[in-house]
Amino acid sequence: MSQARVRPRRESGLAERYGVFAESLLTGVWIAVACLGVVTYPAAFAAGARHLRRRTGHQGGGWREFTADFRSALRGGWAVGAAGWVAAVVAWLDVRAVRAGLPGGPLVGAVGLLALLGLAVAGLRATAVWAPGERWRVLLADAGRRTVRDPAGSFLLVGGAVLTCCSALLIAPLAVPVLGVVAGAAVAVEERYRRR
Repeated sequence: MSQARVRPRRESGLAERYGVFAESLLTGVWIAVACLGVVTYPAAFAAGARHLRRRTGHQGGGWREFTADFRSALRGGWAVGAAGWVAAVVAWLDVRAVRAGLPGGPLVGAVGLLALLGLAVAGLRATAVWAPGERWRVLLADAGRRTVRDPAGSFLLVGGAVLTCCSALLIAPLAVPVLGVVAGAAVAVEERYRRR
């Protein structure tokens, strides 16, 4: 007696897309919990992006894999998180200088805010491609180049982050799960760039 081969059941396109969205929201909660360490946000986003890449690649993964990835990304990611906070403080001081009426302040303020925005986009792009064993310095340098070479993808990330912030301001409980949507957007932008 021969056994019939059992084929895995495929989901409909709509169900699969909805599943990715739902997984993004759950991942946002995981990212928010992992970000409680203040300088841990790059590692949290890297682990979240890797989890979403697994999900879209139909590979296994869950909280245990996310935690293992988070611990691995934290090895160099905490320094990146601290540097991000330093950049934010410098941008805040820059804005304070503009408000004080220093000569040339508006131009310097605009350049400072654009630089901070560029750093944030490069950071998101770096976390979207992170894998265990990757060096953060190399990831950020490559992500910086992609940020400049792919302005459309960078603008998509900026628009997604702005939309996310606005929706979180309107409905405060959304602030936590939409972090996963931002990570998913970064993964999608990087996949789009890779396929070009």
